[in-house]
Amino acid sequence: MDINTVVGFALAFILVLAAMAVGPGGIPIFIHIPSMIIVLGGTAAVTMLAFPPSDLKPVVKVMLVTAFHKAPSPTAEIERIVSYANLARKEGLLALEAKLQEVDDKFFAKGVQLVIDGFSGETVRDIMELEAEWEGQRHSTGKKILDQMGAFAPAFGMIGTLVGLVQMLQDLSDPSSIGIGMATALLTTLYGAMAANMVFIPMAGKLEMRAKMETLLRSLMVEGIVAIQSGEKPQLIQEKLKGYLPPSARKEIEA
Repeated sequence: MDINTVVGFALAFILVLAAMAVGPGGIPIFIHIPSMIIVLGGTAAVTMLAFPPSDLKPVVKVMLVTAFHKAPSPTAEIERIVSYANLARKEGLLALEAKLQEVDDKFFAKGVQLVIDGFSGETVRDIMELEAEWEGQRHSTGKKILDQMGAFAPAFGMIGTLVGLVQMLQDLSDPSSIGIGMATALLTTLYGAMAANMVFIPMAGKLEMRAKMETLLRSLMVEGIVAIQSGEKPQLIQEKLKGYLPPSARKEIEA
């Protein structure tokens, strides 16, 4: 689990709810179902209008993975590749087949399987780089959808506010109701701002960072697996792959 994402979301909502709770009227005055329907329903509707179903289907899964699954460590990946290289050097490439049952990463498993099946290093590289490119495009689409939702939510908040103001201004015979009507109208703006700045935009940013990390990991895996196929020494593979790490992480591997 990516604890930073969970703590960040929880802390943001707790702070906002606490600010609502200590004011006059408490949290109940901020609950307005029609306003929620306008913002969340409207955002979902125009997102469906803007993107094809094939792009929208994975969005929820992408958000859950980004929020609850911690990104793999490059250091751990290097250690795994070096251990595979040691095994292949001692017992041959076919010995790696037994290791595939322990691999959760389908990309890494596919690369190792290509090596076991006897494909050349150039072929393995071409296939894996194409797979990595498609993965990157999927992440890019997911980020674009979340960015758009972050733009749609405040817009529908403003639409809801305008709808509420029009309804309020239809009858000004009771001045005491103007304040309540104005407060209700402004709630849609609040919901839109909260949805955009506490959910959609942060998730888009998180997904972008996750995509960059995954791109680095994919490049590292490709280099490592091709090096195993070429029969390079494990120590040489480790030195080569350390180039993907910052200096502090390189010292960790050396230790």
